[in-house]
Amino acid sequence: MGSLSIWHWIILIGVVLLLFGRGKISELMGDVAQGIKAFKKGMSDDEVATTAPAKPDSMKTIDHDNAAAAMKARTEAEKRVEGSAA
Repeated sequence: MGSLSIWHWIILIGVVLLLFGRGKISELMGDVAQGIKAFKKGMSDDEVATTAPAKPDSMKTIDHDNAAAAMKARTEAEKRVEGSAA
Protein backbone atom coordinates (compact mmCIF):
# COMPACT_ATOMS: atom_id res chain seq x y z
CA MET A 1 0.00 0.00 0.00
CA GLY A 2 2.97 2.35 0.56
CA SER A 3 4.01 2.74 -3.08
CA LEU A 4 2.05 3.34 -6.24
CA SER A 5 1.86 0.57 -8.82
CA ILE A 6 2.19 1.04 -12.56
CA TRP A 7 -1.60 1.23 -12.92
CA HIS A 8 -1.80 4.12 -10.51
CA TRP A 9 0.80 6.02 -12.56
CA ILE A 10 -0.99 5.28 -15.85
CA ILE A 11 -4.31 6.52 -14.45
CA LEU A 12 -2.63 9.60 -12.98
CA ILE A 13 -0.95 10.46 -16.30
CA GLY A 14 -4.25 9.93 -18.12
CA VAL A 15 -6.08 12.29 -15.77
CA VAL A 16 -3.36 14.94 -16.14
CA LEU A 17 -3.54 14.66 -19.94
CA LEU A 18 -7.32 14.97 -19.85
CA LEU A 19 -7.22 18.02 -17.59
CA PHE A 20 -4.41 19.94 -19.27
CA GLY A 21 -4.25 18.47 -22.75
CA ARG A 22 -1.13 17.85 -24.80
CA GLY A 23 -0.86 21.46 -25.95
CA LYS A 24 -0.68 22.95 -22.48
CA ILE A 25 1.91 20.45 -21.29
CA SER A 26 4.13 21.02 -24.32
CA GLU A 27 3.82 24.80 -23.86
CA LEU A 28 4.78 24.42 -20.21
CA MET A 29 7.82 22.33 -21.08
CA GLY A 30 8.83 24.88 -23.75
CA ASP A 31 8.60 27.68 -21.18
CA VAL A 32 10.73 25.68 -18.76
CA ALA A 33 13.34 25.11 -21.47
CA GLN A 34 13.42 28.83 -22.31
CA GLY A 35 13.86 29.66 -18.64
CA ILE A 36 16.79 27.25 -18.35
CA LYS A 37 18.42 28.73 -21.47
CA ALA A 38 17.99 32.28 -20.14
CA PHE A 39 19.47 31.24 -16.79
CA LYS A 40 22.49 29.63 -18.44
CA LYS A 41 23.00 32.68 -20.65
CA GLY A 42 22.83 34.97 -17.63
CA MET A 43 25.35 32.84 -15.76
CA SER A 44 27.77 32.85 -18.71
CA ASP A 45 27.38 36.64 -19.07
CA ASP A 46 28.25 36.97 -15.38
CA GLU A 47 31.40 34.90 -15.83
CA VAL A 48 32.47 36.96 -18.85
CA ALA A 49 31.87 40.22 -16.96
CA THR A 50 33.96 39.11 -13.99
CA THR A 51 36.85 37.76 -16.07
CA ALA A 52 37.15 40.78 -18.37
CA PRO A 53 39.45 43.42 -16.87
CA ALA A 54 37.91 46.81 -16.42
CA LYS A 55 39.34 49.53 -18.62
CA PRO A 56 40.63 52.46 -16.62
CA ASP A 57 39.06 55.80 -17.38
CA SER A 58 41.20 58.20 -19.28
CA MET A 59 42.88 60.81 -17.14
CA LYS A 60 40.95 64.04 -16.91
CA THR A 61 42.81 67.31 -16.68
CA ILE A 62 41.46 70.62 -15.53
CA ASP A 63 42.74 73.82 -17.01
CA HIS A 64 43.50 76.08 -14.04
CA ASP A 65 42.28 79.09 -15.99
CA ASN A 66 38.81 77.56 -16.12
CA ALA A 67 38.75 76.22 -12.55
CA ALA A 68 35.52 78.03 -11.70
CA ALA A 69 33.71 76.51 -14.67
CA ALA A 70 35.03 73.07 -13.76
CA MET A 71 33.81 73.40 -10.17
CA LYS A 72 30.38 74.53 -11.38
CA ALA A 73 30.13 71.53 -13.73
CA ARG A 74 31.17 69.22 -10.90
CA THR A 75 28.53 70.53 -8.50
CA GLU A 76 25.85 70.24 -11.20
CA ALA A 77 26.89 66.65 -11.84
CA GLU A 78 26.75 65.88 -8.12
CA LYS A 79 23.26 67.40 -7.89
CA ARG A 80 22.09 65.20 -10.76
CA VAL A 81 23.52 62.11 -9.08
CA GLU A 82 21.93 63.00 -5.75
CA GLY A 83 18.61 63.70 -7.46
CA SER A 84 18.58 60.35 -9.25
CA ALA A 85 19.49 58.47 -6.08
CA ALA A 86 16.64 60.02 -4.10
